[in-house]
Amino acid sequence: MREEWEVIIVGGGVAGLSAALTLGRSGRRVLVVDGGAPRNRFAAHMHGMLGNDGLEPAELLRRGREELGAYDVTVRTGRISSAEEAADGLVVAFDDGETASTRALIAASGLSDVLPEIPGMCEQWGTGVLHCPYCHGWEVRGQRLAVLGTSPMSLHQAQLLRQWSDRLIFFTAGCGPIDSDLAARLRSRGVRLVDSPVTELLTDRGRLTGVRLGDGDSIELDAMFTAPILRPNDRYLADLGLQRTENAMGDFIAVDPVGQTSHPRVWAIGNIVNPGANVPVSIGAGSMTGGVVNMALVTEEFDRAVEGADPADLSSGPAEHRETESAEDYWEGQYAESSQRWSGRVNPATAEVAAALPVPVNGSALDLGCGEGGDAVWLAKQGWQVTAVDISATAIARGIENAREAGAADAVTWVSQDLSAWVTEETFDLVTASYFHSSVELPRTEILRRAAARVRRGGHLLIVSHVFETPADIPAWALRHHETDDPEDPQLQDELSVLLTPDAEVAELDLDEADWQVVRKEIRPREATGPDGDETATVKDGIVLLRRA
Repeated sequence: MREEWEVIIVGGGVAGLSAALTLGRSGRRVLVVDGGAPRNRFAAHMHGMLGNDGLEPAELLRRGREELGAYDVTVRTGRISSAEEAADGLVVAFDDGETASTRALIAASGLSDVLPEIPGMCEQWGTGVLHCPYCHGWEVRGQRLAVLGTSPMSLHQAQLLRQWSDRLIFFTAGCGPIDSDLAARLRSRGVRLVDSPVTELLTDRGRLTGVRLGDGDSIELDAMFTAPILRPNDRYLADLGLQRTENAMGDFIAVDPVGQTSHPRVWAIGNIVNPGANVPVSIGAGSMTGGVVNMALVTEEFDRAVEGADPADLSSGPAEHRETESAEDYWEGQYAESSQRWSGRVNPATAEVAAALPVPVNGSALDLGCGEGGDAVWLAKQGWQVTAVDISATAIARGIENAREAGAADAVTWVSQDLSAWVTEETFDLVTASYFHSSVELPRTEILRRAAARVRRGGHLLIVSHVFETPADIPAWALRHHETDDPEDPQLQDELSVLLTPDAEVAELDLDEADWQVVRKEIRPREATGPDGDETATVKDGIVLLRRA
């Protein structure tokens, strides 16, 4: 059977792997087809790459592949021979005759450098013969350098290389006649122009030492730069009839700023369309295009859902959808649809109560419904070893990042699971549940009772809840969230009925009085700011602190 993928990426260099990382983290099923011959394989080190200056190219690719192992990304060695239209996508053919289908194709297969046919050129490529002064100029600065002209672009290269050395020769034979003004410009900064063609590269034990010229002379050199002919590796896309564009560097597939080609399911990134893109630029292009491709698939999925939906379902409001929506889908949607749902700070009531509790040696805490981790990170900073659990994978991902930024990454264990099904054999000195409520069905009391059973002797259970004793306690932003302006709206009151007062909370839990002592049971008012940051109101927190005997 033909393999089916959401995205196929042709090319396992940095551009392709970067796109795969973004798509893998978007939950996409991705295949990377790697021909195993990256353009920079001849270079021993990469330079000009922030945080990785001097790293071996192969090591960067190894790290990238290793990182992809955490996601639904498969890397396959091979080559693509063709791509063609199919129902709802594309079909690609491999050189071995197998085929695979995909909803989107990213071409990141790079280009091939065609070098001048001069003896010794291929053997010195990437060591004694170079192409990019930004990649290699620092390592040969001040030495005896040359530029081997191959096209009018070499005139630019000859001026550029003067920045790295004042001992520079420009071999002009491959450029044709040089304009007298440009020749004078080069000579004005000491660039020596030689019009006799280079016929051979001279070496000593594998190291470039100079060149021999057509007139029989030889010139000593330490390194030479040249601009090869650039041939994009895009023949497998020929059947799609993609629009192309020509520039001073050659003929390439035409793309927009995000890599979109003239085909709605095909993108192209990296050297296959931008021969001047170095490693950092290619990584950035892959990241950006990966996000764009994911959004294109998201849009297509919504379009299909709308086309196939019952009109009656589309006209129902949020409350009607919540009746059938799972708690996991609801809360993941709440977090995924915004860049940050909460402030990222600890809940004030939780901090006030927990700060008064002793932290045992190696004290452990469980944070139920941790959200984006504000409470969990705060507890970790107080000395607790924290297990933080939430139903939303997006919330957990943000919590991990927040803990890292706060220097508390080693003190928090993050769990992305539905608490109604999550169980653990661990025991804890403190269990917290701050604003642990859900607009869709969640067995809250059952979860709290199960968590209470995991509290060690002498440990505490802390529950902090919203309390609305009267309709006047409901702030304006809460009314807007529930799509009403009437605090006495029956549907609103029904949804808020799950919010218990501390007395009702203790009664609902119905824990064994011989086993549990009520330490605090109170309603605490506080000033709060709305989610938009421009409204304040007095809200009430219900606080229940229980101690296990």
